[in-house]
Amino acid sequence: MSPSEPERPARADELPAVAPHLRELRRRASLTLEAAARAAGLSPAHLSRLETGRRQPSLPMLLALARIYGTTVSELLGETVADRDAVLRGADTEPTEAGGWTYRQAGSSGRAMQALRVHVAPGTQGDIVRVHPGEEWLYVLEGRLRLRLGDATHSLGPGDSAHFDSLTPHRLEADGRDGAELLFVHTLLQSPAVVPCLGPAAGHRTMGDPR
Repeated sequence: MSPSEPERPARADELPAVAPHLRELRRRASLTLEAAARAAGLSPAHLSRLETGRRQPSLPMLLALARIYGTTVSELLGETVADRDAVLRGADTEPTEAGGWTYRQAGSSGRAMQALRVHVAPGTQGDIVRVHPGEEWLYVLEGRLRLRLGDATHSLGPGDSAHFDSLTPHRLEADGRDGAELLFVHTLLQSPAVVPCLGPAAGHRTMGDPR
């Protein structure tokens, strides 16, 4: 399987800094467009659209690229909080939108885990199946979240949490008109032999398919 998501053109007011960071970090990793696209399970044309801001990356796409480039989602999003700083002030974090979800950094960069505060907008990314090495932990702050984990479906409300092996196929979607606010933590396992396997639910085409 390959990283996948339904394509959505970026609006003019979206992702002002993400696209340049994607290109910069790929070059810093000494990867050509073709090599990075192959590792991520994308076509070079699709990765080029992400790097030029003509398409929005979703969370699973950002996770895949972060692992390939040996960095964090926060750095891909252009966050500039000092490395290894133990304290992160809320006033120092800026929201960034990608794939219809809004992210705020919730932990220091350069660590073995990535922590984010995420607003899951209703009707976004619910058909994306995520499968990748590592572990995930999430905690619902506001709203309701539908978590499909393997063959089971769970409805989570404020105060509920989930901690699972992220090789278990999983999907996340807001369960309500106002979306859901959650804390999200995942491990940053990096292995050249294991590329994250991320795809849409049955019936949806993959990013790696011909367009």
